[in-house]
Amino acid sequence: MSYALGLYRLQQVDSRIDQVNTRLDAIRTVLENDSSTRAARATLEQAEKSLREAEKNLRTSEAASQAQRIKLEQTEASLYGGRVQNPKELQDLQNELAALKRHLATLEDSQLESMLTLETAREEHKAALTNLSQVEGQFISQNASLKSEQDTLQNNLENLKAERTATHSTIQQALLEKYETLRLKRRGLAVTTVSDQACDACGAGLTPAQAQSARISTQLVECPSCGRILFSN
Repeated sequence: MSYALGLYRLQQVDSRIDQVNTRLDAIRTVLENDSSTRAARATLEQAEKSLREAEKNLRTSEAASQAQRIKLEQTEASLYGGRVQNPKELQDLQNELAALKRHLATLEDSQLESMLTLETAREEHKAALTNLSQVEGQFISQNASLKSEQDTLQNNLENLKAERTATHSTIQQALLEKYETLRLKRRGLAVTTVSDQACDACGAGLTPAQAQSARISTQLVECPSCGRILFSN
């Protein structure tokens, strides 16, 4: 077996390992950091905050209206109770009563607005709860398929590691060191194939002699452009 063939087989295994690890990383990212669920929870939290504020505002409006009604009742009692006989005082009470009624109308309008706001907040809160439930349900369903894929990929990875160990043991240490150095320099691809007298990795053309050497030589032949080890059947 030529040196290039052994390294090419190792490269094939390493490339598959890289692909599996990339997919496993992507799955872990999805499982650990689902943006849809986070967004749905954030929406619910905001809806809960708005609901609490709306409830508080309504309680405040109700209390203000109730306090105003008490003042109104007290003024009416003073006006119509017969205890006040002085015309000026009676006129003052009538003016005060009219002002209290106007302010009560304003407070009741505000209370009605608070009630409508609360109703809207409750609807939005209910919608946010429903949305979160749906998103979490979808996420659980998606997770089931992703978890299954993750388990399959983990098994594949173990098999590939065993295959790599077996292939690795057949290659000389000096060649392995060269291979690993190239892997680091060339984004994981140290060995590439040749097609139509060109390097499949970078596309650089080869002379007929270089292409022939890559095909029949027992020694390593490197691409004159990218420096990767060339393998040709």
